[in-house]
Amino acid sequence: MDILETLKTLWNDSGFQSFFVNGGWKNLIMIVVSCVLLYLGIKKKFEPLLLVGIAFGCLLVNLSYFGAGSSDALYHLDLWDNFLNPEHADYHSYGAIMAHGGLLDILYIGVKAGIYPSLIFMGVGAMTDFGPLISNPKSLLLGAAAQMGVFLAFFGAVCLGFTGNEAASIGIIGGADGPTAIFLTTRLAPHLLGPIAIAAYSYMALIPMIQPPIMKALTTKKERAVKMEQSRQVSKTEKIIFPIIVAMFVILLLPSTAPLVGCLMLGNLWRECGVTERLSDTVQNALMNIVTVFLGISVGATTAAERFLSLETIKIVVLGLTAFCFSTIGGLLVGKIMYKLSGGKINPLIGSAGVSAVPMAARVSQMEGQKANPSNFLLMHAMGPNVAGVIGSAIAAGFLLAVFK
Repeated sequence: MDILETLKTLWNDSGFQSFFVNGGWKNLIMIVVSCVLLYLGIKKKFEPLLLVGIAFGCLLVNLSYFGAGSSDALYHLDLWDNFLNPEHADYHSYGAIMAHGGLLDILYIGVKAGIYPSLIFMGVGAMTDFGPLISNPKSLLLGAAAQMGVFLAFFGAVCLGFTGNEAASIGIIGGADGPTAIFLTTRLAPHLLGPIAIAAYSYMALIPMIQPPIMKALTTKKERAVKMEQSRQVSKTEKIIFPIIVAMFVILLLPSTAPLVGCLMLGNLWRECGVTERLSDTVQNALMNIVTVFLGISVGATTAAERFLSLETIKIVVLGLTAFCFSTIGGLLVGKIMYKLSGGKINPLIGSAGVSAVPMAARVSQMEGQKANPSNFLLMHAMGPNVAGVIGSAIAAGFLLAVFK
């Protein structure tokens, strides 16, 4: 009899039993979704460094589902729903998370506090050469134009019934910058972080499929075949001064951008100043890898079935794709204007690289340019708008955060 009671207790406490009560079938669906994401990350190599972690985080949070508030769960929605809410009976803080949360709750603190996205930006800064942007400042216009999708998606989301905070978080997908999307969403609409992060990184991985048809539709073969003159050589002094000037100007203009822009420019300064090679190497490699591990798993934790499986998720996926497409269109249209004003000396394809996906968007511009003219080499010219897009997406996020925080 004791054995039967023990077996019954084990069954009642098992995850298998929970799949048949408390909406457990939804978690089964999310487990299938996580396996699909793992396939895309591993087999198809869609942003594998982050997508594999996000997918496994999704798997963990849905496998550990035993009902809301269970002490056995790795991630507790109720803790974060009431986080820093003095009006709620269960007032929660980071201390309460550390004391009562699961493993994924504790790791998620780095996302909620904006630590992981900022450190990722530091690594991006250390890996980025702003030389093409400095040598051709007009690239800033293309980076700015490529943020068009952010604001079009924002208004589309408002029309579909999302709040201002939610619409701003959805719109930033158009910036094609995963850390920026995560940073903004955790502050304005943390309950949407899962679908927004997955949409952002999925579309970044699909750039070689999404952008070329738009590029061909909006440009002629003659425009795509334009060979651009070699950019001037940028001095070491210019590269050192650039991150300092940009940090001062952008942060004074939009103080809410300080975590992202500050870390981006600090990482770049370590790269360019010539006296901190060890720090630059650490940020580019060891630190970047460690933060990527924690960021991926933490974002995956937000894909609990009861939040992810909704009509809102479908709307976010569609709006995110719309935002990404219109950001590409915005860059191309300004690229065509610059082509006309320059007398045909600027290839409009570099405008599509104004989205923040470094360096994939620049490579797509290079590939399409070579298809039209095998002797064409646009990569370095496209890198200017590409790195301008990184700054532009951070500024767009800072603007939205200043308006809706």
